[in-house]
Amino acid sequence: MNLIRDDLAVKARLLPAADDGFLMLAAEAGRWRGYLPSAHTTLAGRLHEAATGIGAREVTVFRAILRAPGEGDELLTARGLHPARYDVVVLLRTATVDDALELRESAAYRKLAETARAASRRTHEVVASNVARLGDVDHGPDHAFLFNYFYADDRDTLLKVWEYTAGWFQAKTSLPNSALMRPLDGEPADYGIINHASWPTVRAFLPSLLFRPGFRGFVLANFKANGIAAQPIIYRRLRRATR
Repeated sequence: MNLIRDDLAVKARLLPAADDGFLMLAAEAGRWRGYLPSAHTTLAGRLHEAATGIGAREVTVFRAILRAPGEGDELLTARGLHPARYDVVVLLRTATVDDALELRESAAYRKLAETARAASRRTHEVVASNVARLGDVDHGPDHAFLFNYFYADDRDTLLKVWEYTAGWFQAKTSLPNSALMRPLDGEPADYGIINHASWPTVRAFLPSLLFRPGFRGFVLANFKANGIAAQPIIYRRLRRATR
């Protein structure tokens, strides 16, 4: 790991990883105009209806509202990877990883995934475990929810750098929670980790990304120095999470 500006480096205060399993279905269905989705499709509502009755501990449907500043477009191009432009996400949380693998084979999930594929240019489906967390993400309040799609050639370095950049967000934006999802072996490798987190409002973090020098000078600089593509998208949940 090549740590830039180590005077700003503080490791995140982590909790032990949870036993949860995650089954994530992300879809690129609408269009983007710069950092904003230019049109919301009806897909989120259809997926919310299709997810009713799925046997997961928690099912939450999200719609994108903003692409936050990231890093690594050149790296993605060099690796032949499409940039993350998912405007709809369904996150299914289960008690264990084995439960998530079993859920993916269920008729209810297959129907959900077929609905997403039929209405999207691209989908990303992955089963993941929790490898680190700052705290559990509460999907009840109408918060601003983050999914940050990370790619790096070296996953071990990616995790180490994330721990320092997450520490910056804890210190500078009072980030209250984060659940880091790592795809299981054999799952699609477009993203080495996917970070899921939330803030009470967009104003709680966006000014720090736009105006704090440390964001570009420390966070983005460390991603670039360590060959990491970070693709953060901010979402709102659709209605209330189902349990």
